[in-house]
Amino acid sequence: MSQNIADLSRREFLRTTGVVGLGSILSPIGSLPYAQGLTNAKESKQIVVPTRPFGKTGAKISILALGVASYSTSSHILLKQGLKFGVNYWDTANSYSGGQSERSIGKFFKKYPEDRKKVFLVTKSKDSDPKIIDSHLETSLERMNTNYIDLFFIHGLHDVDRQLTQNVKAWAEKAKTEGKIRFFGFSTHENMEESLLAAAKLGWIDGIMLSYNFRIMHTEMMEKAVDECVKAGIGLTAMKTQASGWLGRTDRVTPNEKEQNLFNQLKKKGLTVGQSKLKAVWDDSRIASICSYMPNMTILMDNASAAMDNAELSSQDNFLLNQYAHDTASNYCAGCASNCESGINDEVPISDVMRYLMYSRCYGEPERAKSAFKRMPSKVRKIMANMDYKEAERKCPQRMQIGRLMREAASELV
Repeated sequence: MSQNIADLSRREFLRTTGVVGLGSILSPIGSLPYAQGLTNAKESKQIVVPTRPFGKTGAKISILALGVASYSTSSHILLKQGLKFGVNYWDTANSYSGGQSERSIGKFFKKYPEDRKKVFLVTKSKDSDPKIIDSHLETSLERMNTNYIDLFFIHGLHDVDRQLTQNVKAWAEKAKTEGKIRFFGFSTHENMEESLLAAAKLGWIDGIMLSYNFRIMHTEMMEKAVDECVKAGIGLTAMKTQASGWLGRTDRVTPNEKEQNLFNQLKKKGLTVGQSKLKAVWDDSRIASICSYMPNMTILMDNASAAMDNAELSSQDNFLLNQYAHDTASNYCAGCASNCESGINDEVPISDVMRYLMYSRCYGEPERAKSAFKRMPSKVRKIMANMDYKEAERKCPQRMQIGRLMREAASELV
């Protein structure tokens, strides 16, 4: 294609990059025409990812957040291009890739110190003991070559009363006073609605990252939980927005028939299934941003093009997504751990194991899944394949075959 991005209309650019990917039409990274076309005001109006206010914090963040969970030789190119697209929200954690994710960001800021002030930087600690959190924060600051974190999360929170204590509140206030963090909150993968409702009553939580997608965003309890957080001024970031399910082992290799049918319908208007799932969440203005794990340029460009296209999903598009969600509900874990795990007296963390299967089967990251599974107590791993999950399955609103999946996990993730 001889026409430069600077010469394309906004819609033409977004349609082209969204369908075929910029790599298919442009030259290698170093001299990409689109990088010039997006940022050179003399040639074209700047096209960037829109921003939204993050709760009552006063911060404005890009509606697409760059999930930095791994490290590769191309990481700095990805980070730089993300900023050119206007993706100013970067999310990581002190545990990601054994700390290499944070170190990579630190090397980037050392090389491009002027870019630090452009980034809304988020990191996390899995602990809720103030002394350990403080140690993790100091490590993160050193690794990332910065003297402050914009938003610091307790990672994977599952019990507000037990984990968000007055001691944690005092620690967060002290860290803010010292200028080490600007805002504080938590991320959660399970029992999201209960956690959000409880957090909204605390009065000192600035932000929450939660699993939120086209499958679970319209339930009555989720609607209420999100509304309460908005009233409390809490900024909300969605994750796990693709909500891929699995029917069996082969789904790791090929999409199931129902998803393929959905793809065939959406591609007629120049959207991928993934882009449509993102737009379904962006259509909810209560959500400030979507955090997406984007390990390569193809995914970054696909997601950014969807974010920069302000067209909303049609009623027919939403109908197709809702129908797909209904038809494949039994293949997706909604994270409502209090239902299934109470059916087995909390002997196995079913929701966690489901997430590990998702890493392996849907993300194509079996080693990450195995590493997480290995950290479970050995006695739990030994008993989980032989347990009776009938009561857990009875309580599952998704009607998942929990017993089969736990047995497969016990074998597959070893």
